[in-house]
Amino acid sequence: MIHFALNHMTVARLSFHDLVALSAKLGCVGIEVRNDLPQPLFDGLDPAEARAVVRDNGLRLLAVAEVKRFNDWSADKEAEALALMKIARAAGAEAVSLIPRNDNLGMGNGERQANLRVALKALKPMLEDHGLVGMVEPLGFEICALRYKSEAVEGIEAVGGKGRFKLVHDTFHHTLAHGGPLFPEHTGIVHVSGVVDQEVGLSDMRDPHRVLVTKGDRLGNVEQIAALQAAGWNGPVSYEAFSPEVHAYTDPGAELAKSFEFIRSGLAARAA
Repeated sequence: MIHFALNHMTVARLSFHDLVALSAKLGCVGIEVRNDLPQPLFDGLDPAEARAVVRDNGLRLLAVAEVKRFNDWSADKEAEALALMKIARAAGAEAVSLIPRNDNLGMGNGERQANLRVALKALKPMLEDHGLVGMVEPLGFEICALRYKSEAVEGIEAVGGKGRFKLVHDTFHHTLAHGGPLFPEHTGIVHVSGVVDQEVGLSDMRDPHRVLVTKGDRLGNVEQIAALQAAGWNGPVSYEAFSPEVHAYTDPGAELAKSFEFIRSGLAARAA
């Protein structure tokens, strides 16, 4: 059994209400909303009203994204994180997304790990106060100061944060970071997208290459999900496609339904 979810980035042109309606229609378990889209969070709805909209459609608000550059900790970053946590709690969210710096700074061995622990140590009591999980998402880009899940896990365990912090296993970023351990016991959510461009090199893949998961996918989405499930993980698998081509679909629901079935069929074939 696979539990699909929808990140608002995949249908970035849809309103919050349309995101909810489409997710419910597709049989998703939940949604993720974002503060980096042109429209305001929840289309400007009060978070408590948004909570009711999500709940009334039988969905979970899996996460509110995002605290950017969270591992570049400062008083301003603390205020930013606190503001997002207040919104997330009022909206009934389960988690907030924590995105590391991705600017080729803070990259030194030792420096990366120390900066991560400073941020995690500060965030832990804030998350506890708000009843939230911090979803830490390593980015596989070579210029990211938190590229590897192994470093994230080491930092989480060093501050006693297992359970309060969980990993985002992003199939795109996992591939860009050349794979590695899966850490199913630390994983909170899986982000999926596909790359079908057969020309682009691995180190040159960027967010605009990220389409829906279909035949020709180079990221091994089905294989990654199957490996996590074989290790006992069975959480939400959330579609996060950044490609303008996907955003321009006139019937995104039909395309998503086909992609869902592609993954389901792929997993069933591997299990047979």
